[in-house]
Amino acid sequence: MEGFRAKLRVATTVILALWIGIAALYSLLKPISNGCVMTYMYPTYIPISSTEGASSSARYALYLYHEGWKKIDFEEHLKQLNGVPVLFIPGNAGSYKQVRSLAAESDRAYQGGPLEHSFYQEASLTLEEGGVNIDASIFHSSNQYTRRLDWFAVDLEGEHSAMDGQILEEHAEYVVYAIHRILDQYRESQGAREREGAATSGSLPKSVILVGHSVGGFVARAAIIHPLLRKSAVETVLTLSSPHQSPPLALQPSLGNYFARVNDEWRKGYEAHTTPTGHRVSNSRLSHVVVVSISAGYHDYQVRSKIESLDGIVPPTHGFMISSTGMKNVWLSMEHQAILWCNQLVVQVSHTLLSLIDSRTGQPFLDTRQRLAMFSRMLRSGTPQSFNWMMQSHLFHQPTPASIKDAKDATGSQAPSSSSCPSTVQWSAEGLDKDLYIQTATVTVLAMDGKRRWLDIQKLGANGKDHFIFVTNLAPCTGVRIHLWPEKGKSTTDLPGSKRILEVTSKMVHIPSRAAPRQLEPGSQTEQAPPSAVFQLGPEDMRGFRFLTISVAPTPTISGRPPPAVSMAVGQFFNPQEGESEFSPQSMLLSAYSPKDLFLKEDHPLVFNLTFAISLGLLPITLSLRTASCGIQNSGFANEEAGDIEHSRLCKMRCFPPVALAWDPTSGLHVFPNLFSETIIIDSSPALWSYSQGSEKTIVVLLVDPHCSYKTSVSVSVTAAASRFLLLYGSQIAGLSVAVVFFALMRQAYAWDYYLPMPSMLTVVEYNLQMPFPFLLLAILPILVSLFHSFLMSQPFPPIMSFAVVSLICYVLANGLIALLILVSQLVFYVTATAHVFIKTRWEVWEGNFCFAFLLWFVNLSSSFFSLKVVRVIRANQLLVTALAAITLVCFVHPALGLIVILLSHAFCCHTSLSSHAWRKELYDYNTNNNGRSKLRYTRERRFNPNLPLDDCSSSSPDSSKTFGDTQLEIFHHRHGLLILHLLASLMFVPSLMAWFQRISMGHSFPWFLDSVLCIGVILHGTVISKPEYNYLVSFPGILGQELRLNSIYLLAGYYSFLSGLALAPYRVFYAMAAIGVISLASKIIKEKYGKGEPRFGGRKHSHRH
Repeated sequence: MEGFRAKLRVATTVILALWIGIAALYSLLKPISNGCVMTYMYPTYIPISSTEGASSSARYALYLYHEGWKKIDFEEHLKQLNGVPVLFIPGNAGSYKQVRSLAAESDRAYQGGPLEHSFYQEASLTLEEGGVNIDASIFHSSNQYTRRLDWFAVDLEGEHSAMDGQILEEHAEYVVYAIHRILDQYRESQGAREREGAATSGSLPKSVILVGHSVGGFVARAAIIHPLLRKSAVETVLTLSSPHQSPPLALQPSLGNYFARVNDEWRKGYEAHTTPTGHRVSNSRLSHVVVVSISAGYHDYQVRSKIESLDGIVPPTHGFMISSTGMKNVWLSMEHQAILWCNQLVVQVSHTLLSLIDSRTGQPFLDTRQRLAMFSRMLRSGTPQSFNWMMQSHLFHQPTPASIKDAKDATGSQAPSSSSCPSTVQWSAEGLDKDLYIQTATVTVLAMDGKRRWLDIQKLGANGKDHFIFVTNLAPCTGVRIHLWPEKGKSTTDLPGSKRILEVTSKMVHIPSRAAPRQLEPGSQTEQAPPSAVFQLGPEDMRGFRFLTISVAPTPTISGRPPPAVSMAVGQFFNPQEGESEFSPQSMLLSAYSPKDLFLKEDHPLVFNLTFAISLGLLPITLSLRTASCGIQNSGFANEEAGDIEHSRLCKMRCFPPVALAWDPTSGLHVFPNLFSETIIIDSSPALWSYSQGSEKTIVVLLVDPHCSYKTSVSVSVTAAASRFLLLYGSQIAGLSVAVVFFALMRQAYAWDYYLPMPSMLTVVEYNLQMPFPFLLLAILPILVSLFHSFLMSQPFPPIMSFAVVSLICYVLANGLIALLILVSQLVFYVTATAHVFIKTRWEVWEGNFCFAFLLWFVNLSSSFFSLKVVRVIRANQLLVTALAAITLVCFVHPALGLIVILLSHAFCCHTSLSSHAWRKELYDYNTNNNGRSKLRYTRERRFNPNLPLDDCSSSSPDSSKTFGDTQLEIFHHRHGLLILHLLASLMFVPSLMAWFQRISMGHSFPWFLDSVLCIGVILHGTVISKPEYNYLVSFPGILGQELRLNSIYLLAGYYSFLSGLALAPYRVFYAMAAIGVISLASKIIKEKYGKGEPRFGGRKHSHRH
């Protein structure tokens, strides 16, 4: 019964792993609509001549982009070079031509001037980011930009830089050369103009703005800390969907180590040099560098937002990360490559870079705070980066009315406020036709009617309804104005100076909206327009005021008819506690099978706060809103038509489309406009070791029209959850898979030590999943160790429950993947061994045939070849020759090739051992039935392959009662375990091998020293411990008092691999593999040097029974 339960556990893990993999693949391959608009251009690429200075300058190239369809003279164009240099660095397998969208839109932005100014709430730097004492004059842009951007791009030959650390280092070296070459080119261009007598204006640029896509963003940061880079040659870096914390595939040791080294240099670069007494000696090395990282959002399957963060690398005073989903005028998530051509994002980035240029100098601002403030103003929206409706009353972090009223001059007049409309706005509240007095908590505007609506705060805000929310598609100042009045008056001049009204119009925050509905004919009624702005006031904001007024601008009629219904505004006093709904983990999981429904009746709160206990970055939900009714009792149509008309057309005319706003701690805001059925996904990466408490929750705010009732359905999207799980925890599963193999090898070594039969890999995987002891020891203990490590290092604790649950799920999936790999490989070996034995057993039938004579002649010929002295020496030392060949490939060609040699050695030995076991079994069965011909059969077996070496693929059985065939089966199980381990090691180097194959024609370079050293250790592990009797290593009685055996070392290596997986650094498992190889070689040398008599094999006898 226990055996059946063990097989059931393994079958369950395999099925679970396959199901998640298939579901994730289905979700990833499903086409998505990102809403991006294509960018069009007329590109021309001007080559920049290279000079001596970089070893890679002959391999790579540098180009200058020109936008225009007319043919130009390259030399003359270079002479006129006078803009601000920007260098584009492509990413993995990227092309220099990918600069065309950014460069083309930058050219159009320079010619068209800055974006039209709006009066929505602008973002500003926080106190943590140094947002104090910023010169506001830098934001007062003119109608024209000061200087154009000159876009350069490096041609890196489309190399796979994300797969190999050495390629990254070479790219960084060439980028340093390209930066120097660009600055020199401006000097050459100015000199050429002076020689021709042309007038020169402006100063030469002293720095280059770097824009990197994907891994190109990391290359930009690596170039900045390069020792050959000139001082202050780079001061601004903008990265697009670039990994910063770690590689997207952290599999190669040198790649992960290079990332860690660069990030460590950046951390040190921002540390100021001080004396022992604490006095500052000089500024930090990178004090002048500003870095901004733009994430592509949850649709970017290649680089996750978590590793695009700058936390712990760049201080908040010098950089930040923003997601495209919360980026002003963008509000979209897009694929990894689409971020380069998505017109909404490209236009905003182009205007942002142009805004960095100081009008006084024609060069980017020197002050880092000014550059960072401009980035924040141009990229961020006015919405908060974190949100909790219950914990904070201010949705938008603005000064309170009290603080604004205190900002008065000596004459008693109020100082200009950031929330006031400028005097350039043509219409004012004094020109309104009529005042309306609202008696209900909800106010609605259906047209630009030129009226002012009065709301009594004390009356309408009673009974706990002390919050006010307002959504509209009217533009602030030009379409609607909002004021707070201490008492009623007819105009802003009726009240004394001490009771002057407060305008809060510019506290409106812009949100994305779909296109307004088209009007079928002039004056006809259309659907309600979607909201484009949201405005909120808390009780602190309205304290000291009696009335709130909403003034709508007038619009002339069309042919005597009322204006079309394309304008909307809905405001409401509400109690935030009335619009709350919390989803527990159990209800979220159950919703995958049975959706959870919520009913919102008419006159419901305009704001609904949905709290999900599990982050929607881990369990995305499908949120559907269906209009149930909208206050229309009788439509006048037939019954079969009334439902469709009422619910689809009439209700859409009455109520605005719902909007969802979701916040996550990594990338901030996600806005889902026109929400009727949408899968809500955020960029959160919960349950990671490096994540802080509170990240497991997601808050979604629904803005729904209170005039309509809705049926809301919430269900977990299974396919989206599967894809997110693999994307977020793929690196963790990779590290845990190696830990699973180490735990399996530990169990095999333990069985050999204690006179037990050598179990198969599948059997030990089954045993390690057994509850409670093996599973608790191997899975729970490393998680507790990781939490204890966080305590010792004073690091913030992750959300313990979700961290433990997700880690256990990853461990179970790792067991399922390894079990599946074991089953497939074992099936292949059994099929080949069966075919081998089948051919051998049919050999007698072919003895009289001509083919047999030919084969016998070929065998004899091969025997003469194998009898050569050189061949005999090689055959006598096969393990040594295999190790030397593998080490040679590792050191001089590529580590993956050396690991493949070891894999072939394991595979050959597995096949030989399994074939010997099957042949012995077949021979035993034959001898049982035909005892008289057993000697003849054994003779023919040797004649079939007399030169087949069995010494290196055989072992001495510890038990004299075991047959040779049983011993060969044990050897198969042992080498099969080593094969699985080293197969994982080889697969981790496959991406680097692909990049190496691409560079063969471009010249040879030796592998990184770190990769070679670690792979040599892996090779030693595969050759020194090729037989199971080498489980006995060396004893340290003075230190441990006990023998250090292989099973203990495998257990420690498994724990280390487990922790490496939790840290999202699976490449560190190579340190454990290499350490075992070095310890094995050292112990073997010690045994051979100091051992006496017969070698000890853990106290076992060197014997077996044939």
